[in-house]
Amino acid sequence: MEVKGDACGFNTAQHGTRNPDRTMLPLKTFPIKNDWKFRKVEDPEEEWLPVSQFPTNVHLDLLHHGIIPDPMLANNEEDVQWVGEKIWAYKTAFPSPKLLPGQKAVIQFDGLDTHASVIFNGKEVLKTENTFLPDRLDVTDFLNVLTNNDLHIIFESTYLVGKKLVEADPHHKYGCWNDLFFTADVDKSLAAAEIVARCEVEGDASEVKFEIVFQEKLVASETVEVVNGTASTIFRTQKPELWYPARYGGQPLYHLKAILLAGTSICDSRSRRFGLRRAEVVQRKLQDAPGASFFFQVNNVPMFCGGTNWIPGDTFIPRIELSRYRAWLELAIGGNQSMIRIWGGGIFEEQVFYDTCDELGILVWQDFMFACGNYPAHGEFLDLVKREATANTKRLRHHPCIVIWAGNNEDYQYRETENLDYDPEDHDLEQWLKTNFPARYIYEKILVDVTRDLVPNTYYHFGSPFGGKSTRDPTIGDIHQWNVWHGMQESYQNWDHLDGRFVSEFGMEAFPSKFTIGSYLPKGKDDAERHVQSRTVDFHNKAAGGERRLATYLVENIPYSHGPFEYYIYCTQLMQAECLATAFRLWKRQWKGHGREYCGGALAWQLNDCWPCQSWSIVDYYLQPKSAYYAIKRELADVTISMKRVIEEIPADKYTRAHIKRVHKVQLFATNLSLKGLQYTLTFRGWDIGTGERMLNEKGCIVDVLHGNCSTEICERELGDGEKAGKMGFAAYLVHPRSQSRQVLARTVNWPEPLKYVRFPRPKNLRVDLIDDGDGRKAIEIESDVPIKGFVMEMADDYEGDRIVFEDNCVDLVPREAVRIGVKGLEVGQEHRVKYRYLKAAMNH
Repeated sequence: MEVKGDACGFNTAQHGTRNPDRTMLPLKTFPIKNDWKFRKVEDPEEEWLPVSQFPTNVHLDLLHHGIIPDPMLANNEEDVQWVGEKIWAYKTAFPSPKLLPGQKAVIQFDGLDTHASVIFNGKEVLKTENTFLPDRLDVTDFLNVLTNNDLHIIFESTYLVGKKLVEADPHHKYGCWNDLFFTADVDKSLAAAEIVARCEVEGDASEVKFEIVFQEKLVASETVEVVNGTASTIFRTQKPELWYPARYGGQPLYHLKAILLAGTSICDSRSRRFGLRRAEVVQRKLQDAPGASFFFQVNNVPMFCGGTNWIPGDTFIPRIELSRYRAWLELAIGGNQSMIRIWGGGIFEEQVFYDTCDELGILVWQDFMFACGNYPAHGEFLDLVKREATANTKRLRHHPCIVIWAGNNEDYQYRETENLDYDPEDHDLEQWLKTNFPARYIYEKILVDVTRDLVPNTYYHFGSPFGGKSTRDPTIGDIHQWNVWHGMQESYQNWDHLDGRFVSEFGMEAFPSKFTIGSYLPKGKDDAERHVQSRTVDFHNKAAGGERRLATYLVENIPYSHGPFEYYIYCTQLMQAECLATAFRLWKRQWKGHGREYCGGALAWQLNDCWPCQSWSIVDYYLQPKSAYYAIKRELADVTISMKRVIEEIPADKYTRAHIKRVHKVQLFATNLSLKGLQYTLTFRGWDIGTGERMLNEKGCIVDVLHGNCSTEICERELGDGEKAGKMGFAAYLVHPRSQSRQVLARTVNWPEPLKYVRFPRPKNLRVDLIDDGDGRKAIEIESDVPIKGFVMEMADDYEGDRIVFEDNCVDLVPREAVRIGVKGLEVGQEHRVKYRYLKAAMNH
């Protein structure tokens, strides 16, 4: 039960209304946000209590009054389940605004969650059943002129309503839950753009003035007549300032303003901020590979889209501060992510989310809000779907960041799981409604029509995943690759065999920061439940079989132990980092240039959390990055150098299984995601992991060019027999050939796998210094006499003060090579405020 957004407002004078003397009356808005109270409906004697905030949520109000415990703490979630099965009432009272003759009073709701009845001065004026729909009510005839107006909202239990709906149709397989607008078309040459501006007007207004403003300067203006409630005009521009994703250009933004005029008087105005860009999803035949490509191209620039998925930023949406959205998204762009997918099991996000993506240059994959099920398709529900899709597409369509709309999340996958009817060759729309998968009509008819009419220049995809005859077809469309963690629980070293043309979901779990875990334990770091396999810790992992699957991947890869607890946390984060970095590394390798875009992008599940927990997120609920955040940041840098170890088996003859020669090799490849080619020299080093002794040092062994916007295979080196290869670590560097300081363009370190078999030595000389890097910048410099895997820095347990921010973390150290990492929040001499840890050999625990 929730009131969302600006929630509730009172307008006087609809657009274009005139009073009897024919003077146009301006629109006035009065937010109805004060003096709200609430209570349970079942007990009429229960006291009305003031709400905690507005917009609000019943859990937040109950928590504010101490009626329920904090659901985020310990196992309290179990103790608040009753809240969702009660009926709740909210009320307020407010005076009537003074209306002039001819004016109307309209109440606007931005969103009521979900099944609600609105009663105004004793009369039911609205019943809702969709949290994503705004509502406007003309209440002019119901106003109390002499006394206050009473506004009541009754929220039914949506959980119980849903149960009754299922009960009423037990055979259906449900599964899992006045406008200014424009179209902008950028010519393929990018030399010109056309903006068609339209405004819908209520009342009998005669003119609308359209203005386009860029960098606070008026660049175009046109005044047009209102015809049949609509005003429109066309602006054409040469050499438009184009909006680009980060990495490829700037993010210039225009403003379109519509001013409603009565003579020289301004009655009302609306504005939209927008960017001009040409966005496409390219699906074409590939060289030497089946199926078709699936990649994004913005302003004629093909892009490998690396990024993450987004879930709602809090269990209780109304308490998310606007600054928190920006903080999340700045982490994403700071982590070299170019795309974020808004998951169809969440919500259409607040405008600030999309505004920030517009400003930062983050591309958005937008799902419609259908997920993991089979939705009904009777007439009333289809009408509701169309209204929801229309309202939210209109609300968001001006954002240049949105480059794709997808019909649902995993609903076609659910159809496959339940073996529901689906014939892709059947184009009889009415027949679809008669099958046991009628939701197809939503994704392939209603949403097709809505997006074609409202966002004709943005690609619409039936669902995610969706492609060929199966959602698991890696050669067409996008896939959700969950055969690591879910499904077959494959080794993450095999990501290159689990590829797809675009991988829009994949992931691995890890524990959050020790501070975040402490936040959900009543006694913090002194809590008796602060250990692996405690009931409270396990309760904060909502993945089915989460503890078992996490343990499986740990035991297969990492020399971990359950204690100390901090080291176990570290091991889960290192394992997640290795898993996700490997995926990005190997899939990015398949971005090979024109006609060879075998993988066009990958979006990890997930960026964020909605509560403090163990999950697939790479940044926890309190915005503390996990090790995987930094590993992905390195893999998505403009220029990367990578290695992969392979074993070639050569049998002595075609019959033997005993006499097989195994040749260990390392493949070196690089990716340049920038648009310019660059020259490089390769430095390749190897050392004995146990002693740190350097055994290989090749400088300038290759001088070549990395072409722009693709990966390049560099070379393959033999390592000798398995025993020797299993004891050696390698580092490779791309060095600028003409830099006197030997500028390193990219660096990577490679280890034998699985890591649990590697005998990491204890360092005798480990230097960790905080230094002044000039211009007030601080850095931590680290150097070791032996190789170190996964060196992680974190705040000390007793640290109090501003959060320490590291530019990089969980780094690999090469013997006698200093690594410098920028840091904020520390001064020279405060090294004691930072603790560090690294991977230890199993025998050293």
